[in-house]
Amino acid sequence: MSVRIITDSASDIVGFNHASLTVVPLSVAFGDTVYHDGVDLSHERFFDLLVESDVMPTTGAVSPGAFADAFHRAHEAGEEVVAVTISSKLSGTWQSTAIAAEGLPHVHVVDSLNACIGQRILVEYALMQAKAGLSAAEVARRTEEVRSRVRVLALLDTLEYLRRGGRIGAAAAGVGSLLSIKPVITVKDGEVELLGKARGSRNGCNLLVELVDKEPIDFTLPFALACSVGGERTLNKYVDDSRGLWKGIVDALPMCSVGAAIGTHVGPGAIAVAYFAQG
Repeated sequence: MSVRIITDSASDIVGFNHASLTVVPLSVAFGDTVYHDGVDLSHERFFDLLVESDVMPTTGAVSPGAFADAFHRAHEAGEEVVAVTISSKLSGTWQSTAIAAEGLPHVHVVDSLNACIGQRILVEYALMQAKAGLSAAEVARRTEEVRSRVRVLALLDTLEYLRRGGRIGAAAAGVGSLLSIKPVITVKDGEVELLGKARGSRNGCNLLVELVDKEPIDFTLPFALACSVGGERTLNKYVDDSRGLWKGIVDALPMCSVGAAIGTHVGPGAIAVAYFAQG
């Protein structure tokens, strides 16, 4: 049987057309208006609404029914399934997937313990294994084995959206803004963790380069860069600053955009890098 990889839109996979991939959208609500992430709400439009709105958006987990429908379509097509979800510690989506997969021997669920492009590169890894002709059970096993090697580093432009989401206090956010503090965060063991703070974007980019240099990239496996709306200039600066890490190894670095699931908390102007550390 062929293998279908199913993931949720927290992976920020848009415009990535692959015959063996299905992306199921999370919901995003601004007050009483509910959108489907990446379907009727683009990444660009989400950030427009985020900046313009007086209320913080809320993201909703994918329902068990939505996953059940996707699993049923795959079964009807004669496919086995590997479902790679956003971290179970960040969303109820993993639980929805597990409920939908209960009693379905052709479905294997993998908790990515990540989100955004960290989840994305794990999905790309699963697609590589499926293309190699492995069974769904083997794809799921190998994907779970390598997920501990995924590294995600993000540089935020502002602390404001962490404040609005209740993650830090107003005083800390105010001081951070006054001093141009740029926090650097990661996802560790499935949860968001603060790694450090840098004074200004230049120092922030330098810190990202230093952190990647400590745990070098395995360029034989998927890797990605991303930015939220407004972060394009900073991302290009980071690419220039990190040229020594990849020049002569790869011709270009794949770039994508940050969407609603993580964008709600990081805000505009953020950048991120995700890769598999060398084993």
